[in-house]
Order: sequence, then structure tokens, then C-alpha cells
Amino acid sequence: MTTTARLRAFVALADQGSVRGAAAALVVTESTVSAAVRALGDEVGVALLEKDGRGVRLTPAGARYADYARRILGLLDEATTAARGEADPEHGHVRLGAVTTAGEHLLPALLTSFRARHPHVGVGVEVAPSAAVWSMLRHHELDVVVAGSPPGDDVDAHVRARRENTLTVVGAPGTAAGFDPATATWLLRETGSGIRATLTALLEDLPGEPPRMVLGSHGATIAAARAGLGVTLVAREGVARLLGEGSLIELAVPGVPISRPWHVVTHPDATASTELLVHHLLADEELGWRRA
Repeated sequence: MTTTARLRAFVALADQGSVRGAAAALVVTESTVSAAVRALGDEVGVALLEKDGRGVRLTPAGARYADYARRILGLLDEATTAARGEADPEHGHVRLGAVTTAGEHLLPALLTSFRARHPHVGVGVEVAPSAAVWSMLRHHELDVVVAGSPPGDDVDAHVRARRENTLTVVGAPGTAAGFDPATATWLLRETGSGIRATLTALLEDLPGEPPRMVLGSHGATIAAARAGLGVTLVAREGVARLLGEGSLIELAVPGVPISRPWHVVTHPDATASTELLVHHLLADEELGWRRA
């Protein structure tokens, strides 16, 4: 088994948390995963795993190695797509990541427009919370990210384009009567969400400890707000239809609305096919992007 295959088995085990899960993800036998990870540990010369009840978990050395392994595998995949794209950008491949709200409300129009102009460029899409997509970009598992916040200092990347975006507080129509931000129930997005981080900071400026309810996704948060379970912070663009039809209303909260532009971010040495995507979204005025 090649070193690359061993690395993929080890990363799959780290991601899935078990040999069985890794085997299912890779569509191989459990013995194949075990043998690959054991051989990798022998090659590295330190214990990468330790027993955890009936299962296993990463040692501190294993967790550190997994971080490098993801970057190595990401760079290998990036190298392949970069080489093929350099030879023929119009038949290359772009690995596109987006936070949940952008994935639901920005990507459909962007991808439709791009594919109409560049029909032979393959596009793989990952939609995940902000923390996850930035981690994937840092590990070179993505070529470009669309998110509401710029990358942190731990990500070597360039902001290529911006698009206006406004965050506002919304709730069901019945919420308006007697609404008090300090006593209302606040609906929070999933861990790792950029909007959740912004809302958490906003709540810290309110008096007292307003009740909170954590929902598992953007869609669940909006549905709970419509049902009157509480209020939440959202991208106005993402609920424009619901605001227009009156099933949600905007609520006055100090410091809101908040300007939080969308960002398109790539690696400094973006692949040729990725450059096609960036140039296209800047050229199509209907998409609303501006050069950063």
C-alpha cells in the first residue's frame, strides 16, 4: 500500500472516529484500514493511536500528524487539478466551499451563470459552517471559499471579491408586541457558524442573560423563528422572501443591522480554473460582486 493510501486511511479514521467508520467512508475493509494505519505508525516511529474503550482515539502526536496529513493530501489533490487546469483551464476542476447561507442563497445563481459560460469546468461543492470551510482551505482541500467573514491569520489566502450583505434580527410577526432583546429567547446556529459567533458577541452587550436555544442548521433556525420560538440574527438576503410575505419581521436591536460583506477567497497561487471562476463572478454584474 502506498504512503498516500495510508495517509488517506489515517485521515478517514481521524475524521470518522473509528476503524469501521473509516472503512465505510473509503469503501474498503476494516482490516485494510487497520493495516494501513499500523504501517503508517511504524513508518513515523511514534504511537498515533491509543485504545479508548472498545475503540481507538488519536494520541496528541496522532492529532498533530493528522493536521499535516490533511494538508499533504489536499496539496496532492490541488497539484493534480492545478496541472490539469494549467494545461486546459476550460476542462479543469474547481473545489468550491461555502458557508451554509451562501450555499443556499448565492451559489445557485453563481454556479448557473458560471456553468453556462464555462460548461466543461468541473465544480465540486462543499457547504459547511464557517470554521469548517476555513479549515478545509487551510488544508488545501478547497480552492475557493465563499463566506461572510474573511479568513483568519492561520489561513494563507487572498480575498478576491466582496459582495454587500446585511445581518438583521428577525422573528415571527407576533414577536413585535413587547419585544425586549434582553428577555427574548435567542435562536443560535450550529457550532462553527460565523453568524453564531457574531450573535454571541451581540448578546454579550445585552443586560442580563437572555435565554438561548441552539438549533442544528440555518434552515432549522429560520423555521423556529417563523414558529414563534424566538428571534435570531440572519442575513437579510437569506430571508428576503419571508420578510416580503410577512411571515418574518425585522426587530429593532441596538447595534443592528450589521454590515457583514460576503467574501470570495482563494489561495495566493490559485489554479487556472479557479481564476476562471473568480474572473467570471467579477465580470457578471448581475451577481453583484466587486473586486476586493
